[in-house]
Parts: sequence; C-alpha cells; structure tokens
Amino acid sequence: MARNQPNIVMTGTPGVGKTSHAELLAQSTGLKHLSINQVVKERSCHEGWEDALQTWIVDEDKLLDAIEDEVKIGGYIIDWHACDLFPRRWIDLVVVLRTDSANLYDRLKARGYPEGKLQENLDSEIMEVVAEEAREAYDEECVVELWSRTAEEMEGNVERIEQWVQNWRTDNQERQESGSTSERKS
Repeated sequence: MARNQPNIVMTGTPGVGKTSHAELLAQSTGLKHLSINQVVKERSCHEGWEDALQTWIVDEDKLLDAIEDEVKIGGYIIDWHACDLFPRRWIDLVVVLRTDSANLYDRLKARGYPEGKLQENLDSEIMEVVAEEAREAYDEECVVELWSRTAEEMEGNVERIEQWVQNWRTDNQERQESGSTSERKS
C-alpha cells in the first residue's frame, strides 16, 4: 500500500533539538509528531528502568510492534535518539541533528543529567555515533545531517525540511497519477 504522506526520523544525541524541530514541523506540515520516549512509557515498550543512566530499557521488538500500524500509513515525524531499528521501508527521510560540545553540555546540564549520562552523550556526539548509525542503516539519499546550534539554524532546518515534505508530496502524487494512467491504458 502506497503512503500518501512521508515518514521522517528526527534523530541525534539527546539535547540536539529533535523535539523542538519535530514539534515545529508537525505544526507547519500537518505530519504527526511521534515521540518514541512517550510511546515507550505510555505503551510499556520497555523492560524496566535503569537507575544509573536514568532511562528506560527499551524493548525494541515491542516498540516496533506498537507503532507499526500507525507508521505504515505514513505522515509521522519519529522523534528519537536512535534510528537504525526502524525498517527502511517505513522511512523516507532521516534527519540527523548535530550540535557542538559546548552547546550540548549546557543543554544536558540544564536538564539535570547526571555526570555519567552527560559524558556518555557528549562522547556519542563527538564520535558521531548517531550519524554513523544513520549512514549505515539507510541509503545515502535518505540521510541528511543538519546543525542545530542556534534558533536561526533551527528555523532554517525547519524550512528546508518543509520544502522536502512539499517535494515528496508532489512527487508522490505524480507517481500515483502516472500509475493510475498506466493501469487504465492496460
């Protein structure tokens, strides 16, 4: 079944601005913001709480089962710090948000992250862990890395992704119409 709306993964190290970007895009494009953190908690897609890192231990199989019917329809901005577990056939665009270490440190410190969790996330950003996972899991033309250091960069990113969504919708409509025309000629 062809989707009428794209699915976008908004990913990156915690603190890079995924949720802020996703909320703005949802407002401007009509796509639905799907916060995986909320899904994990609300639909019990976890195996318990990890005190040391102050996070849920995600059951990825349960998570994928919980969102599959929704996401297969299309029209979602999937907001999470990982992307490689989502099947390629579900995803049209992967946006990896990046920021510099100083910004990330300040953002995570303001959230009250414990030192170990803060350092783990800083290391992850410096080593480009999420970006590398995206590049390995998806085709090159589906992955874009964008800087998210300032409000101006976020606005520019949102505008760029809005344009991508509009192009996807136009291209998808043309594909469906040409497919319908081909079917009628047969």
